[in-house]
Amino acid sequence: MRCLAGPTVAGWLLFCPWTSHAQAVEVTPFVGHRFGGDVFERVIGQPVDLDGTRAVGALVNVKVRTPGLFAEALVTHQEARVTVPGGLFAPPVRWRITVDHWQGGGLQELGTGQRARPFLTGLVGLTRYVAAGDAELRVTVGGGAGVKLMPIRHVGVRFDGRVFATFADLDAPLVACSTGAGVCLIGLDADILWQLEFSAGIVVAFP
Repeated sequence: MRCLAGPTVAGWLLFCPWTSHAQAVEVTPFVGHRFGGDVFERVIGQPVDLDGTRAVGALVNVKVRTPGLFAEALVTHQEARVTVPGGLFAPPVRWRITVDHWQGGGLQELGTGQRARPFLTGLVGLTRYVAAGDAELRVTVGGGAGVKLMPIRHVGVRFDGRVFATFADLDAPLVACSTGAGVCLIGLDADILWQLEFSAGIVVAFP
């Protein structure tokens, strides 16, 4: 049975029947709030009093043959305005800092074919942060959990909680090697920047 879509998602959720048809591709634009000032502190080189800022982005999920498993791609953008104290006789300076994530990985639904579909995600990719004309690119990993609510075949809502870990500095000095056993010990020293994000988005699914 085909639903007659109203002018808003709220109309769809209210008037269209619930279905559980599997979709091959899902596109989810989202908006959220991100916490964690480690990235901004690294950029300006001093502590930042920041309670979090808005983050926007999009997700693309492609269903694979394993039940409930999707390949996932994520792009996010965050922007903050940070006041940096000036010198002895200089006024404070207002900096605009942006943080972008580009990641790919997977999503596993915990119970397929349901109206409410809880899931887990795992991603890896790059983080780019820019301020005052200077840009840096670093490796990042992310993970999270959430739920998709699919009241109709092609439209639903998705709620996510994500953690991003960006490797700002990664040093792996060689500690020791054994020529006889062919084994080497490597020490790992990492400076990790943490961020936590909560978001909500509209899922548009294609068969």
